[in-house]
Amino acid sequence: MKKVAIVLALALGLGGAAVSAKENAKETVVFTVVPKMTCQNCVNKIKTNIRFEKGVNEITPDLKAQKVTVTYDPAKTNKEKLGEAFKKIGYKATAVGE
Repeated sequence: MKKVAIVLALALGLGGAAVSAKENAKETVVFTVVPKMTCQNCVNKIKTNIRFEKGVNEITPDLKAQKVTVTYDPAKTNKEKLGEAFKKIGYKATAVGE
């Protein structure tokens, strides 16, 4: 009986871990934006507005490299929706490599 309880507990624990890993899935995309970011105010505008988009976990604008890195939950958003969010604040965002 004790072995059955242990096997059942392990099975339930592993199943929960699989769901948890799926819930914590993250993807990262790097965008270039037009018009170019020219100052810290541009960086702040992008960072402040895009971070409120559903599913965004982290946003890192890089003024020197002229790139914006966004880490997001693919179950809640995607590259296209993020591109639309940039459009709302006056930028055209293009994913690097596309």
